[in-house]
Amino acid sequence: MQSSDFLIVGGGIAGVGAAAHLADSASVTVLETEDALGRHSTGRSAAIFIKNYGNATLRALNAAAEPVLESGGAFAETGFLSPRGELVIAMAEEVGQLDAYLADADGMEIVTPAEAVRMVPILREELIAKAAMEPDARDIDVDRLLQSYARHAKHNGAKLVQNAPATAIRREGDVWRVEAGGEVYCAPVLINAAGAWADEVAALAGAAKVGLTPMRRSAAILPAPEGQDVTHWPAVVSASESWYAKPEAGKLMVSPADEDPVDPHDAWPDDMVMAEGLHRFECATTVSVTRVERTWAGLRSFVKDRSPVVGFAPETPGFFWLAGQGGYGIQTAPALSRLVADLCLNRTPALGANVVSALDPGRLSRA
Repeated sequence: MQSSDFLIVGGGIAGVGAAAHLADSASVTVLETEDALGRHSTGRSAAIFIKNYGNATLRALNAAAEPVLESGGAFAETGFLSPRGELVIAMAEEVGQLDAYLADADGMEIVTPAEAVRMVPILREELIAKAAMEPDARDIDVDRLLQSYARHAKHNGAKLVQNAPATAIRREGDVWRVEAGGEVYCAPVLINAAGAWADEVAALAGAAKVGLTPMRRSAAILPAPEGQDVTHWPAVVSASESWYAKPEAGKLMVSPADEDPVDPHDAWPDDMVMAEGLHRFECATTVSVTRVERTWAGLRSFVKDRSPVVGFAPETPGFFWLAGQGGYGIQTAPALSRLVADLCLNRTPALGANVVSALDPGRLSRA
């Protein structure tokens, strides 16, 4: 039996980030089902920081996370961001959606259709009714962020255990007992950072589920358009989020921006969904997709209000939720990881009380 102060189920960016923050003050064990950290949603992210992405709660988390992503914080000597920019384009029928997005946005700049095409020459200027640019959107080095958290956690004594799927979880007195990978792990606090599987972990532990819905998001890598150097293009997204594209190592990553509810699993793309998304990309650009180099999919998990779920379960002692990050888990990780440590170590949260309340699991049973 291996004991620690905190036991974290899930070795993605959420669980490893929480371990990095907690390990400064307590003993921590992370249990990861796979043979590598970040195998699922973390390793399949679009890897971009967009401060205007998400609802009001998420935008507050983005703002809180930005300084760490820019500087590296206590986890790296340099930051994790590099220049990119995000261009949002609206066809005539999408102008209302772009206007709604701009109404709550900060730092967005209106650009003309001609300026949009100068930035991304494959766009069809005649179809663009309105466009806006977020120049401060930046690429995130996701692997370096994850590995920096892992190194910091291990340096401070945390154990990051792989090939350790939790098969039995029960509360014995004031301690959680978890059987995983042929071993038994114990801790007074169990942190559920299991991503798309978080409701399943809750059920295994006898805790109430929060109504998590995993949704598939697919992507494809295409060769760069002939004669084009895409290196410094911004990411470009349709205002209705029916597709987006982003330079990736000299090629283009294109996504149909799908959100299809699925059961938690090792996700793969649906061929028809991918084909339809690539067709929407083709219609908005001068590109004819003749070759797809590879495709993949990940799971973005949401509860009904689409804000993350972070805090102690109201009716299950010592059971802590860190789930429901949707498509925002990487860019909010520094803020949420810090909040986990603040709440678990009984410190005053760095985040505002209104944000903490909007993340609290109890809100879902009160709604």
